Amino acid sequence: MGYVLAIDQGTTGTRAILFDEEAYIVKHGWSYREHKQLYPRPGWVEHDPLEIWENVKAVIKEAIEKSRVNPRDIVAIGVTNQRETIVVWDPRTGEPLYNAIVWQDRRTAPISDELKKEYGSVIHERTGLIPDPYFSATKIMWLLRNKPGLRERLERGEALLGTIDSWIIWRLTRGGRSIATPEKDGSHVTDYSNASRTMLFNIRTLDWDEELLEIMDRIPRVSLPEPRPSSDKGCYGYVGPEAARIIGAEVPVCGDAGDQQAALFGQAGFRAGAVKATYGTGTFILMNTGDDIVYSKEGLLTTVFYSVRRGEAQYAIEGSVFATGAAIQWLRDGLKIIEVPGEVDPLAEAAKDTGGVYFVPALTGLGAPYWDPYARGLVIGITRATERRHIVRAVLESIAYTTRDVLEIMKFESGLELSRLRVDGGVTKSEFLMQFLADILGMEVQRPVIRETTSLGAAFLAGIAAGLWKNISEVEKLWRVEKTYKPRMPQEIREKLYKGWKAAVKRALGWAREVSWAYGLDKD
Repeated sequence: MGYVLAIDQGTTGTRAILFDEEAYIVKHGWSYREHKQLYPRPGWVEHDPLEIWENVKAVIKEAIEKSRVNPRDIVAIGVTNQRETIVVWDPRTGEPLYNAIVWQDRRTAPISDELKKEYGSVIHERTGLIPDPYFSATKIMWLLRNKPGLRERLERGEALLGTIDSWIIWRLTRGGRSIATPEKDGSHVTDYSNASRTMLFNIRTLDWDEELLEIMDRIPRVSLPEPRPSSDKGCYGYVGPEAARIIGAEVPVCGDAGDQQAALFGQAGFRAGAVKATYGTGTFILMNTGDDIVYSKEGLLTTVFYSVRRGEAQYAIEGSVFATGAAIQWLRDGLKIIEVPGEVDPLAEAAKDTGGVYFVPALTGLGAPYWDPYARGLVIGITRATERRHIVRAVLESIAYTTRDVLEIMKFESGLELSRLRVDGGVTKSEFLMQFLADILGMEVQRPVIRETTSLGAAFLAGIAAGLWKNISEVEKLWRVEKTYKPRMPQEIREKLYKGWKAAVKRALGWAREVSWAYGLDKD
C-alpha cells in the first residue's frame, strides 16, 4: 500500500492529509491549524511566513502520527497553496524579510491603476490577467519601493521571492537532495499554475516574461523560482533533515498547484467545459478550456490549469470572488452575531427570506466580474424588522449570487449551456446554501464524497508523478459524488431575487474612492 501526503496551505490555515491508493483519506490521517490574520492598516492583509512553516511541520507530524502509517510507505508529497500571496526571504538564514503580503491585500490599488492605464492590454494578452492588487506582481513592486536595499539583495542572490508554494517547497527541501537549483540550499521552484497568477508569467511560452519584469519595476529574474510542471516525474527535490525528522523518511516532493487549479484537478475536471466552484475564504470558479487559451472580454481570468510535461499546459478560465468563508468569519469575529460557523444554517432557515436585505461581500474589494478594488462591503435593505437571522441569510445568499455572476459570463463566452456545477470547500457543509445555489443557478449542484478536493488534487498530481496512479484516466475513475441538489425555485422568483442583487452591487462599487481618507488610500 502506498500513500501520498498532501499539504494544503490556505488563507486561514494549513492542512495535511494522507490519501491511500483508492483516493480515500486514511483513517485519522489529517490535521489542521489556523494562523493569525494580520491587518496593519485598513485594506492591508499579511501573514507570518514562519508561523505558516511551523504549522506545516505540526500538521504533517500530527497526521502521520495519528494515522500510524509507516512513513516509508509515503511515496510523494504534493503541495497546494493560497495563490498570489508573496514571500521574500533570506536563503542563507531562512528568515523572511517581510510578512507575507496576502492575495486579499489592497494596498497596491494605486500601482494597479498605473499598470492598467499604461500596460493593461499587454498584461492581459501575455498573462491572461487583469491588472489588480490581487496578483503578486504589484505586491513585489510595493516591496521594492518600500524596503530599502531589497533590490540589491535580490540581484545578488541574497534574497528570494516566491508564492507560498515556493516558500513551503524551499523549506521542505532545505538541505536535502535537491534536484532543482541546489545552489539555493532548498529547491526554489514553482509550478506553471502558480506562476500564472503572478502577472509576470507568459502563459504561451510558459516562462517569466522579460518585458513584464522590466515594466514591473525591473524585478530581478534571478530572485524568482524556476517554473516547472504541476506533476513532475523528475520531482522538485527530497525533503531535507528538518522535514525528514518530522516525517520519518526521505520523501520526494513531486506535485504542486495553486489551490483552485488543484481543486478542479481533484474534481476530475479533465474534460473541456467541466466547471467547479470552491468555497473557502473566497469563491473560485474554474472552467477547463483544454489546450486552448480563451481570453475573456467580460472580467474573467485566463489561467494555467495544470501541466504534466515541460513546455505544455492545460488552461482554464476563472472567476474569483474574494469573500466567502471570510464573510462568515466576519459574522463571527467582526459582528459577533454567531459564535461558531455551524450556527449560520439554523439562523438562515429560521427566516423565510431576507426581508429585502442584501449583503455585498466587498470586504476587500470585488473580484470577477467587476474587478473593483474600491468597492466595499454593503448591507442594504435594513428596516426596524431586520434581525440577525436576516443578515446571516443574506450573507449565505450572497455566495450564490456571486457564483451566478461568474457562471453567467462563462456560459456567454464559452457558448456552452452548463448543466451542472461541482462544488467543494468547507462552506459546502451548508445544506441551506447548496440548495439555494441550485435554485438561483437553475442547475444541478454536485458535492463529492471527498470535499477536500484541493488536497486531493495535490495528492493526485504528486501520485501520478510518483507512479502511484498511472495516468489521468485512472484518477478520473476515483471521483465519487455524495449528493446532488436540484433546483426547486420558480424561474420568476429566481430572476426577481437576482435583479435585486445586481441593484445592491451597483451601490457598493467605488465606495473607497468616495471616502479614500477612511481606508488610508490617500497615504503612501
